[in-house]
Amino acid sequence: MTDATFTLIEGARTVAMPEAQGFELVARAEAEGRPVALDRDEHAAYLGVAARERARALASLEAPDFTLPDLAGRLHSLAEHRGKKVLLVAYASW
Repeated sequence: MTDATFTLIEGARTVAMPEAQGFELVARAEAEGRPVALDRDEHAAYLGVAARERARALASLEAPDFTLPDLAGRLHSLAEHRGKKVLLVAYASW
């Protein structure tokens, strides 16, 4: 009998692995204090970033770079505006 496939999502990376190995990594992440979203029925889990890593990023007060299109479709990245004040307006249609 073969081990079921387990999907582990960590950041932007998705990895398929044997189920036993997946549950082992989930247990290790929980022991390290990382947030974990586990769906046993779907054989999948998402591992979040540890609180101290999130705190370190917040303490830097520097937003991560991202790129978004304007209404004309022209791309703008946050890095283009470093050192300037930027107002970002976001909404959801749902």
